[in-house]
Amino acid sequence: MKDYLVRGIIPSKNCRVFACQTTQLLEIARQKHGLWPTASAALGRMMSATLMMSAMNKNHEKMTVTMNGNGPIGTMIATTNSDGKIKAFVANPEVHYTYNDTGKLAVGVAVGNEGTLQVIKDMGLKEPFVGTVPLQSGEIGDDFSYYFMISEQTPSVVSVGVLVNDTNEILSSGGFIIQLLPEATEDDIIYIENKMKDFPPVSSLIHDGKTPEDILSMLFDDVEILAKQDLMFECDCSKEQMKNALITVGKDEIQTMINEDHGCEMTCHFCNTKYQFSESELNDLLLELNV
Repeated sequence: MKDYLVRGIIPSKNCRVFACQTTQLLEIARQKHGLWPTASAALGRMMSATLMMSAMNKNHEKMTVTMNGNGPIGTMIATTNSDGKIKAFVANPEVHYTYNDTGKLAVGVAVGNEGTLQVIKDMGLKEPFVGTVPLQSGEIGDDFSYYFMISEQTPSVVSVGVLVNDTNEILSSGGFIIQLLPEATEDDIIYIENKMKDFPPVSSLIHDGKTPEDILSMLFDDVEILAKQDLMFECDCSKEQMKNALITVGKDEIQTMINEDHGCEMTCHFCNTKYQFSESELNDLLLELNV
């Protein structure tokens, strides 16, 4: 089934909702980055939350989410233009931990909780919006909930999950977000809290064939779907972008590449695509810089 996201409202409970399936795009990311299971779970949860957050943007602004809890996985970065396309990477993809008591993937251990979650929204103004909060658990969902409460003053339930099989392939990935509207009452809050107490893991529901719409219907009887958006892992890197990055290292460094290596190779962090620059191409670049 194709990855996609839905956005809706719940008139009877004064809240808005988002739900997504991200199984295929996470599998592509896993293959590109060589992710081990816990790294897959961490990046998958982060991408699902980022894509749902981007669906809240009205003007398709560029959004970059960075997490670093000083855990073994290091920095995680995801970027989207709110168009359903996302690119992302982790500093250390070869991370795998499980909890001894449950056997579940220990995302919180891999990410750590002694760091921050930062959201940068480029809305076309002079300065981008930057929101930063301390990580709460490193489990991703809790951290995004805290971000919404502190940075945007919006009480939110964020549920994200990933299932990985014995050969490290992604079985399911996705999530949902419930956000209270200003008109929400105490009864609305109690209803949502009670619903969440015994609600199945979202990764299990997706693995069982439940769609994002099905999951929202399990939570609320009167969900109204307002929009649907296809999702995909897609990087916009190019050789021209890499050339521009090369320029920033300076003439001396480029000359050293020519003298010692007779060329260079550059790799995109987001998709691991490699770009080759021959000795003649580097010489041409030096000529451009000397004009």
